Amino acid sequence: MSVGVTMSATGAVQLLVFDVFGTVVDWHSGIAREVQALRPAVDGAAFALAWRAGYRPAMQRVRSGELGWTRLDELHRLMLDDILEKFDLADLSEAQKQHLSKAWHRLDPWPDVLAGLTRLKTRYTICTLSNGNIGLLTNMAKRAGLPWDCILSAEVFRAYKPDPAVYLGAAKVFDLAPAQAMLVAAHQDDLAAARACGLQTAYIERPAEFGAANPKDVSPEPANTWHARDFLALADQLGC
Repeated sequence: MSVGVTMSATGAVQLLVFDVFGTVVDWHSGIAREVQALRPAVDGAAFALAWRAGYRPAMQRVRSGELGWTRLDELHRLMLDDILEKFDLADLSEAQKQHLSKAWHRLDPWPDVLAGLTRLKTRYTICTLSNGNIGLLTNMAKRAGLPWDCILSAEVFRAYKPDPAVYLGAAKVFDLAPAQAMLVAAHQDDLAAARACGLQTAYIERPAEFGAANPKDVSPEPANTWHARDFLALADQLGC
């Protein structure tokens, strides 16, 4: 359903940029599966949540200048090293740690994603706009068959969302005004930051992002241009 601007306004949109982790791919199930493949006794759901909990603090270390520009792959490894002992995984070999650290490259899309993106692609340019680095996003797309027209990453702008440089930079890459781009995401803070830069926004419900045991509030936010159950519903709303 539309919860914001009118169809005449959304008609100007040419570019859909997508948050990836949680919006396009199911990181919680994927990470739980990967760690349990290495060590079946580990609580995979708890491990996934603990690893993801390090995400914002790690980005803040870069934003604050404590760390220089650091790709998400390297941040994921730092975050992983911080939790291994807590889950009795400190004895993993270096090869096993490296393999597990790249689990974020091997995440599966939500069931609606491939069909939804294929439909949206018929009318719009579709592009990632993720804090994931280019290699990570490319490997993920190759494995999962994600039909992106372009892969944009925080790495391109050397700034992590919600820095305005990322949202404004995406529009600039395609020589568009911010209002001609729309961020599609399952996170209200990401959408709010994009709106502050002039982008239109579409919220996607992903109630199981943090696992079935931790359902997420997916209530509509009236400030968003659109609110959809999934990518197929968004394609319906946008006439694709």
